[in-house]
Amino acid sequence: MKPIQPIRHIHAAIRVPGSKSFTQRALIAASLAGGRSLVSGALISEDTEHLIAALRSVGADIEQRGSHLAVEGTGGKITAPSAPIFMGNNGTGIRLLTGTVSIGKGVFTLDGNSRMRQRPIRPLVDALNSMKVDAVCVYDNGCPPVRIRTRGLAGGKVSLGAGLSSQYLSSLLLAAPYAEKDVEITVLGPLPSQPYVHMTLDVMAHFGVRVTQDRDSSFWVQAPQPYEARQYAVEGDASSATYFMGAAAICGGKVTIENINPHSRQGDLRFSHILETMGCVVESSGAGLEISGPLSNHEDLDFDLHDAPDMVPALAVVSAFRKGRTALKNIAHLRVKESDRIAALTTELRKMGVWVQERDDAMTVQGPPTRGAEIECYSDHRIAMSFAMGGLAVQGVVIKDPDCVKKSFPDFWEKLKALG
Repeated sequence: MKPIQPIRHIHAAIRVPGSKSFTQRALIAASLAGGRSLVSGALISEDTEHLIAALRSVGADIEQRGSHLAVEGTGGKITAPSAPIFMGNNGTGIRLLTGTVSIGKGVFTLDGNSRMRQRPIRPLVDALNSMKVDAVCVYDNGCPPVRIRTRGLAGGKVSLGAGLSSQYLSSLLLAAPYAEKDVEITVLGPLPSQPYVHMTLDVMAHFGVRVTQDRDSSFWVQAPQPYEARQYAVEGDASSATYFMGAAAICGGKVTIENINPHSRQGDLRFSHILETMGCVVESSGAGLEISGPLSNHEDLDFDLHDAPDMVPALAVVSAFRKGRTALKNIAHLRVKESDRIAALTTELRKMGVWVQERDDAMTVQGPPTRGAEIECYSDHRIAMSFAMGGLAVQGVVIKDPDCVKKSFPDFWEKLKALG
């Protein structure tokens, strides 16, 4: 249980952890490369630790010194471990790794915790089967654990159901350079979270792999095309920055995020543009961003967030401090994240007296909050951090599971306290 102390006015400069998405993609590319790479400024968290352990188990040598990771790659020679690979609730990691191990030889089992066993992966499994990998969901429910029997990835043409995650495509792209022949991927249907695919392509290019793209539905990777060892600097995490941007918006004052690239490929950087629409002032400051509040636009607003799901919890809580209605649309994929985030946000915001309308793929929020509440986190780091932000402006907010932030932001509570 962690009570949150309100803050009247914020004036602070902080640095956020390295991007979780860039860290995991860079670790996989470095582990597949031949030679020694250095990934600096990496996010070190529960998710990263699960992925590091997994990559070590399939043959990579990874040394950690603080946020710097020295990776001796496998040159694409993936070996099967004797035990299942456990990924906790690291959805990104388990999906990206499913493609990665398919280039190896042997039997690989990838598993996670009880929530991970409820998160979909079937479109990726189906795509791998079409490339002559024997991949199955062990319980035939479309979710992990996944068992992969492989003699390598055949390559060729493959159709991928976009489903509820762009990570299926990223998984195939990261593995494709080590296929036996060129890989041509056609995505069927609208692809959610497209900025994350662009992040994957950026990492691949940095490690020397070329991908030809035709619109957002067709990708061609020449194979074989090995990754090359590189030095890679991980930029600050835009998703983590949203909680501090939002704090300035709802409390007033100014927060400077010192290590956010204003021109980043990260989709959650859009959060700053939304805050501008809501009446905040956003300025670039060197390599960082300055957000000045308070919110001043209280008209009804609506946002399509299909491409930026991770910022929705923070945006929902910020929206609760507006007098106008804020509609958050096209977010069905939030129901299969670390928690059912639409349901979680609806339940907890209502505890605080906020009006919320929930639909299958959307929610509408109208404030203001009228009281504090004990916030159930559903073992979800983003629920905990978003409502902690709200507790800076409302007396009586208590976070019931503060340790769940270790998944992506281990020193979040210290950074939050520094705002005061």
